[in-house]
Amino acid sequence: MIVDVLIEDARWARAGLEPHAETAARAALMHLGLDPAAFEIAVLGCDDARIAVLNSDFRDKAQATNVLSWPSEDRSSGAPGDAPVPSIPGELGDIAIAYDTCAREAGDQGKSFEAHILHLLVHGVLHLLGYDHIDARDAARMEQLEVEILATLGVKDPY
Repeated sequence: MIVDVLIEDARWARAGLEPHAETAARAALMHLGLDPAAFEIAVLGCDDARIAVLNSDFRDKAQATNVLSWPSEDRSSGAPGDAPVPSIPGELGDIAIAYDTCAREAGDQGKSFEAHILHLLVHGVLHLLGYDHIDARDAARMEQLEVEILATLGVKDPY
């Protein structure tokens, strides 16, 4: 398994976070031509209170969010619109995902919870690989990749 899941909120176990995280990570890596077996990702399934603390500690934003990611190294290309630097095998980094925010967003957006968390996990993996959405060009590129990867999983365009 390429994903090591730590569940702090038991609702994630019932929602199948572990297989969903593995599915999303494999799909993202394979879509980019990378061997999933060569990489490791840690995923934390938590609640809004925990992710708010993490968001405050690491981004100075004292509020809950849906997903956070911490790459093990900087893989960005540095130039807007350029592809991230290809990753060498090993540890890609960590992802935290909040149950409460994900459930609320899925309901508000009329999406299934499963489709929404697959999207957010793919989004997190792309961040670990160096993709970002700071400027419009990079955002469009990242969103297009997300749409393509999710289509391989039978998930419709989330945008």
